[in-house]
Amino acid sequence: MSDLPSPLPTPLPSTAAPGVAVSTIAARSRRTPGSSRSTRRISRHLRSIRISLTGIIMLALLYTVAIGKSILVPLVLAGFIGLALNPIVAAAARVRIPRWLAAVTVMILLGTGLVSAVATLSTPALNWFHEAPTAMRAFAPKIKPMTQQIEAASRATQTLVGGTVARNVPQSPNGLAFTAWDIVAGAPKVLASILTVALLVFFFLVYGDEILRRAVEISPTFSYKRHTVSIVRSIQVEVSSYLLLTAAINVTLGLVTAGMLYLYGVPDPLLWGSVAAIANFIPYVGAITTTTILAIVGTLHFQELGPALLPAATFAGITAVEGNMITPMLQGRRSRLSPVAILLWLLIWGWLWGIPGALLAVPMLTCVKLITAKLRGWQWFAHIVSR
Repeated sequence: MSDLPSPLPTPLPSTAAPGVAVSTIAARSRRTPGSSRSTRRISRHLRSIRISLTGIIMLALLYTVAIGKSILVPLVLAGFIGLALNPIVAAAARVRIPRWLAAVTVMILLGTGLVSAVATLSTPALNWFHEAPTAMRAFAPKIKPMTQQIEAASRATQTLVGGTVARNVPQSPNGLAFTAWDIVAGAPKVLASILTVALLVFFFLVYGDEILRRAVEISPTFSYKRHTVSIVRSIQVEVSSYLLLTAAINVTLGLVTAGMLYLYGVPDPLLWGSVAAIANFIPYVGAITTTTILAIVGTLHFQELGPALLPAATFAGITAVEGNMITPMLQGRRSRLSPVAILLWLLIWGWLWGIPGALLAVPMLTCVKLITAKLRGWQWFAHIVSR
C-alpha cells in the first residue's frame, strides 16, 4: 500500500471574481516594458503633432489678420462703436422707440459731430503740413548747440576707433510737402472706409439683439440658453461702459490740453488737443508722442527755451495725474491691464495693422480680458493680462 502513488492535491476553489482575474492579467500585460515604451512613444508623437498643428493654425491666423487689414479694421472699429452706442439704442427701445429710428438718430448726431470736428480742424492741420519744411528749417538753428555737442562726441568716437567722419549731406526741404491732388486722389478710399464703418455700425445697432436671439436659439437646453444670455449681456454692459468711459476720459484730456495751450498762447490749441485725445488711446506711447509734438511746437513758437518747453512739461503732468489717479479710480480694477501685456499687444497689432492697429490694440485687449473672464476655461488669460 505504501508503494501506491499519492493522489493529486485538489485545487482550492477561488474566492476572487472572474473579472478580477481578467483585469489582473490585463494589468500585467500593460505593465510589460515593450508596451509601456510604445505607449509613451505614441503619446510623444501625438503631443508633437498637436503642438505643430497649433503653431500652423496660429501662423495661418496671423497671416489672415495681416492680409485682411482692409476688411478687419473697419469691422473691429464698427464693432467697438456699436458696443459703445448700444446702451443708448437699448434704452430707446425700452420706451417703445423703434431701434431703427433710434439708430438713425444716433448716427446722424454722431456724423454731424464728426463732420463739424473735421471741418474745424482740417484748415489748421493742412496749414501745419504745408508749413512743415519752413518750420523744420526754423527749428534746426534752435537745437544747433545740442546737435553740435552730439556731433563733437561722434567725431571723437570715430577718431578713437580709427574711422572717418561722415559729412552731413543737405536734404531737400520739400520731403513733407504734398499737393491738393494727393488729397483728391486719396479721398475716395477714405470715404469708402467711412461709409463701410457707418453702415456696419447701423446694422449692429439695429440687428444686434436679433443676432443674440439667433445664437440663443441654437443652444441645446434651457440652462445653456440662460447661461449664454447672461454672459453676452454682462459682456455687453462691461465693454460698453469701458469704451464710453475711455472715450469720455480722452475727450476730457483733449479739452484740458486745448485750454492749457490756449492759456499759454500756442497756436491752434484745438488741433493739438484733438491729437492728444486720439493718441491717448495708445497708453504710454501716445503720451510720449504728444509730449514730443508739443515740445517741438513750443520750440517753433517761442524763442526762449523755458516758455518753449512749458506746454510739454504741463501736458506730461496732466497725463501723469490722468493715468495714475483718475483713470484707475473711474475704471476700477477689472479693466486694469499689465504694462508688459499692453506693450506686447501694441507691438503685435502695430506690426500687423500699423497705426490703426496701435489705436485699437488696448481696447481689443481690454475687451478680450473682459470676455475671457466670463468664459469657462479661459480665465487664465484674463489673469495673465491683469495688473
